Amino acid sequence: MKQSDQQAHLSTEILKSVDNQLRDNNPAVTRDTLDRLKKEGRSDADAKRLIGAVLAAEMYEVLKSRQPFSLDRYVRNLNRLPMLPWEG
Repeated sequence: MKQSDQQAHLSTEILKSVDNQLRDNNPAVTRDTLDRLKKEGRSDADAKRLIGAVLAAEMYEVLKSRQPFSLDRYVRNLNRLPMLPWEG
């Protein structure tokens, strides 16, 4: 699989995870964040991509640090959107 194919597949899977969080309302802050971003003028797709970026950053942090998922860090980063975790 080419790198671009791998990236597209990973992006699709991350967005599926965001959709699962929204469907299950778990964590509830995901729905709150989607609603907030849409009220701020983002499209549904753009808001989900931003949430997915936070999820991907959290997954990266889990793998890098070999520590468990941090709901506190995830919520903190969602609350900072549209600023991404690696920005300022």
